[in-house]
Amino acid sequence: MLNEKTLPVPGDEKCHPPADWGRSPITGYTREHWESAADRLLESAWRWASPSGAALNPPGPASASGPASDGLEGFARSMLIAAFRVAGSGGTDRRGWLARYARGLQAGTARPGDPLPAGTAAEPWPVIGDHFDGGQPMVEAASVALALRLTRPWLWDLLDPLVQERAVDWLSGALRAVPAPNNWYLFPYTVAGFLESVGRGSEETRAARRRALALLEGWYGGDGWYADGEGRAFDQYNGWAMHFYPVLDAWMDGRTDVHVDRLETFLARFRYQFGSDGAPVYMGRSMTYRWAAGTAIAVGALTGRTPISPGQSRRLLSGSLRYFLERGALNEHGLPSLGWHGEHAPTVQDYSGPASPLWAAKAFVCLLAPRDSALWTATEELAPVERESRMLADPVPNFLIQATADDGIVRLHNHGSDKVRPYQEAGAAGADPLYARLAYSSATGPTRAGEPEDNHVGVNWRGNRSARRRIHPIGAADHGCWGWAASWHRPVFATGSTSIPGMTVESYVVACGSTEVRIQRVRGALYDVVLECSGWAVPQGSALESTLENLQGFVSRETAVAPSGTAFGAGPAAVPRLTAPVRGDGTFVARARLAPHGTRGAGIEDVEVSADGARVRFRFVPSSAPPERSGDPLNAPLSIVVDMAQQTVQEARR
Repeated sequence: MLNEKTLPVPGDEKCHPPADWGRSPITGYTREHWESAADRLLESAWRWASPSGAALNPPGPASASGPASDGLEGFARSMLIAAFRVAGSGGTDRRGWLARYARGLQAGTARPGDPLPAGTAAEPWPVIGDHFDGGQPMVEAASVALALRLTRPWLWDLLDPLVQERAVDWLSGALRAVPAPNNWYLFPYTVAGFLESVGRGSEETRAARRRALALLEGWYGGDGWYADGEGRAFDQYNGWAMHFYPVLDAWMDGRTDVHVDRLETFLARFRYQFGSDGAPVYMGRSMTYRWAAGTAIAVGALTGRTPISPGQSRRLLSGSLRYFLERGALNEHGLPSLGWHGEHAPTVQDYSGPASPLWAAKAFVCLLAPRDSALWTATEELAPVERESRMLADPVPNFLIQATADDGIVRLHNHGSDKVRPYQEAGAAGADPLYARLAYSSATGPTRAGEPEDNHVGVNWRGNRSARRRIHPIGAADHGCWGWAASWHRPVFATGSTSIPGMTVESYVVACGSTEVRIQRVRGALYDVVLECSGWAVPQGSALESTLENLQGFVSRETAVAPSGTAFGAGPAAVPRLTAPVRGDGTFVARARLAPHGTRGAGIEDVEVSADGARVRFRFVPSSAPPERSGDPLNAPLSIVVDMAQQTVQEARR
């Protein structure tokens, strides 16, 4: 085991290599830090290798796929780190990583009776099956194939022809099995790309690539956003999967196509999703992959197709890596734990095993950029949120990004991503805190299922709380210092009647600086229900404060406690909550804010709701606090009119 629980970080007296504050004045990290991190992760992973090296099984709870698949996962995901490390160094492999993977590949693909070198025994990998029947090895096959393609001169070309044949046979299983109906189709696509690159193309490989590209085209919504399958699942998979595989494939082939163009478009807005401390916005599944959130930024820098300058690209990438290494992301074995900062069960899905977090490997694609490229030689530049506060609408997923320079926090208001397939019943049983909430941020995480919900809107009917499942976007727009986003949903219940016929909730947020005005319009409540709205969840003792204040219609205010806390703090988390009884229709208005203690933000005055509840008017007013303590960009009042009948939000001219 490693003696250190985390890798060295700038400022640590044990730091190796030393921080370079001249070239990297913000993070201190350089290419050498990334290389060191890669080597240390590989060293840690190989301490848990099987005798012949075909499986890497660090301790921890097994995934739903079982230990055999988990061991393959450890091999494949760490192999991707090694591939980026060695290929990025022009084949230099002083630590002999590729020899280990060559031996493991030989043992993992061996069949009964195959001759093996002395000291190597067969350790057969699981057969690649359909996604619903032992399909996880398909995911890992893509990492093996990509690693082999990247390191071909130093690994594949040196293998015995018999080992090559066995590897081709095993990998080809990915071409015949049925992937999950989402980014999984890119795994046989990637396997096929490797096989074609080594002269093993066939109608099977061509069909696998055609299928993936056709589906990808259908899932493309515009502005660089792909849904992860049919429906509206917009999350981190857009960067570390939907862009990663086709763009890297094009780069390896030396071609430019529409996928490269789309990556560049995506990055223009995505760069705003990192806080000043380096944390990405915590939203969606598989967040235990942590700094893999920066993968798309790294691929953009590698290909040169990015609107982000080299210095800012490195600042975002290194800031994210450093953020996690400084906050206990590595466990006592020197590997990323199943969690966020440290271990955190609600962050993890049942498909994740002990080595799953090594998909953070994807961010190490930055090492493919030459040592003398601008990504590594340019001076670090400030992250977008460090330069200025910004409201940024992202219309395809229907997000509003609310970034404040004063505190470095990025908030994402979710009015369009729900992870519900068009053919699925949107019942309450499938509610997922990682998608169902109104907002997420770079400094807070959602509370776990079954505990008081943060950033939630729903109704309580006969003791049953509703869920927000299928989200119907209304719109989103930014206007300088302010912006808005809106959606509607049908409340659904887990027990008793699953819904109240005809009842809907329309949700609007209008943000300015760190202040949010949240409007909820209930329509068609045939029975007496209680509307419940909650704010941001912050761990007790946090430097941040979450406030939620009634502006119109709410009658009760309380602070609920989520005992398990969030991914950002192990202790209980406080969740402010407002409630109001409703029958028929009703419109309710609240002021919400997430900011450091002692700051004020813009105030809200002159709130007016029309008699039919369809029109809300109010004014943002400048804070009376000094600028450095306000988080408020206003220097004059700003009047807003929200017309829910017309689905418009406009500045009122007086």
